[in-house]
Amino acid sequence: MALINIATHEIHCKIVYYGIGYCGKTTNLQHVHKSINPNARGDMLSIATETERTLFFDFLPLDLGTVHGFRTRFHLYTVPGQVLYERTRLAVLNGADGIVFVVDSQAEKFEENVQSIAELEMNMRRIGKNMANFPLVIQWNKRDMPNALPVNALEHYLNRRRFPSFEAVASDGRGVFATLRAISKNVMAQL
Repeated sequence: MALINIATHEIHCKIVYYGIGYCGKTTNLQHVHKSINPNARGDMLSIATETERTLFFDFLPLDLGTVHGFRTRFHLYTVPGQVLYERTRLAVLNGADGIVFVVDSQAEKFEENVQSIAELEMNMRRIGKNMANFPLVIQWNKRDMPNALPVNALEHYLNRRRFPSFEAVASDGRGVFATLRAISKNVMAQL
């Protein structure tokens, strides 16, 4: 749920990058962070334990305008993708205003992606949200890999609700900002 800061005249929105381990969530955030003017973004922070980490930073997009005179500041988070960190994913997901579901397009990761999106839907219900009407964008990452599944197959099995989706190669920045713009606009529309 967006938070309103009257003192700074800002609305704070939380966007969570969700997906399996090593699908490109962190790579997305790192690319965005390094590409944004340092005056418009906060520091990238990592909440880490011995075996997991959650990254986050905030930024103020200067090109999205205002909502009733308030600027919108986005806080971007990643969740740990490894299976055993479901409780951490649920905690990070709580309070989200939008989600980017990052898919590792490689054929051998297909089943993990299927399990991850099913878990996401279950976790959304746990926090009282309906995925069908929630701002969500899917990113088909790692499109440069020789064993990447065709996008139409990924759409058929992983995007039955027809969320906006984007092809990406986060390691070189392709599709990263298209994905971010789409989820930001969807979140703003909900506001």
